[in-house]
Amino acid sequence: MARIEGVYLPKDKRVEVGLTYLYGIGPTLSKKILAETNIDSNIRVKDLTHEQVAAIQKYLSNNFTIEGDLRKDVTLNIKRLQEIGSYRGLRHKRSLPVRGQRTKTNARTRKGPRKPGGAIALKRTITKK
Repeated sequence: MARIEGVYLPKDKRVEVGLTYLYGIGPTLSKKILAETNIDSNIRVKDLTHEQVAAIQKYLSNNFTIEGDLRKDVTLNIKRLQEIGSYRGLRHKRSLPVRGQRTKTNARTRKGPRKPGGAIALKRTITKK
């Protein structure tokens, strides 16, 4: 089983797909990496030799920021936006969509499940005196 940047790649998948399990690597970048390291994209991860895994590891560490370092960079960028008080930082703080999406409807992924009581609070019962 191939281990790159602390992540075990799934052994029964093609190398092209297996590399996308690393944070920061998508399908296009995976193809580019395999082309640069002269590795066939159709072989399975379990069929990789130690030299091929080492070549991929070396290429990734020299040319890209992936996994833990990339996660740390993203987190620090979000913290920086929050500290300087930018609009995007405020949206991150309040767990609202950051990139201009509407929030009157939708946005449930970002806002979480609906909270009951929104419409009920508006209805007031009139009491007779």
